[in-house]
Amino acid sequence: MEEALAGLRTELTGYCYRMLGSGHEAEDAVQETFERVWRAADRYDAERASVRTWVYRIATNVCVDLLRGAARRALPVDLSPVARAGEPFGALLAAGAEVRPVPDGMVLDLGQDPATLVVRRETVRLAFVAALQHLPARQRAVLILRDVLCWPAAEVAQLLETSAGSVTSALQRARETLRSVAPRPGEVLRPGDPEQRELLSRYCAAFEAHDVAGLVALLHEDATTSMPPFAWGLRGRDQIGIAMAAPEAACVGQRLVPVAASGQPAFWQMRPEGAGFVPFALVMLDVDGGRVINTTTWLETTGWHLPVPVAPSLWSLFERR
Repeated sequence: MEEALAGLRTELTGYCYRMLGSGHEAEDAVQETFERVWRAADRYDAERASVRTWVYRIATNVCVDLLRGAARRALPVDLSPVARAGEPFGALLAAGAEVRPVPDGMVLDLGQDPATLVVRRETVRLAFVAALQHLPARQRAVLILRDVLCWPAAEVAQLLETSAGSVTSALQRARETLRSVAPRPGEVLRPGDPEQRELLSRYCAAFEAHDVAGLVALLHEDATTSMPPFAWGLRGRDQIGIAMAAPEAACVGQRLVPVAASGQPAFWQMRPEGAGFVPFALVMLDVDGGRVINTTTWLETTGWHLPVPVAPSLWSLFERR
């Protein structure tokens, strides 16, 4: 049993993360699941369900319990009123209001073949996880199990203790809802894509040179930006450019270090301290059509089970010196 649970931890954490929208809550849910499994181990019946199905049933119940009465999480940019460049940050987001990023290695099997990994990265991208939060808990579970993890309808029905027909019906309703709240566009991190590599390299170089004109040139006309935990955001590259050019926004001497987070381009923003650099914020980009369409700068990461681990293999993607 112990070996089976260890082998399930990453994929189960990914399942709970998609359900809950928080890496911290996902880890707590997995821990609670494993504790319930051990307490009930002597009652497990291999003839009724596989260990995997049994464990996922418990995890689903844990997540449904956590979601009961909880407010729907959303992207920071959707929670922040549009401000004008130069306006103060103002109020903080409500605690637990936003979908939060996670290290890829916490929720994805990074040893999968590259094509499969690209598909799975899409399902932990912040915009996709935020779209999932529009679904009722059981529909959310059905869609993740069927469309993300590719479980057969009969196995999902066994897990949820219902019929295959009910699973199919719930999946259809879930898909319809997702179509109506389509996730914001954005690309996953694709290390082999030369166009994405070039865009990210140029973004990093312009940031580190504090080349505001260069950064603005990489933004989509209707690009957005937000800085959680503040309920503050800007829309339009002109407004973003004005904010970047403000003296208090200068990031002279700072660096961007690539990390693997939530399946999309992300960086630790590092500022000089002593003889080295220390993480200051987590910067995440949404990229589409060769332009940056959104930036989210996470200024507060305490209690997230971070820092996001730096991926040394990604360094070669952003060579720019």
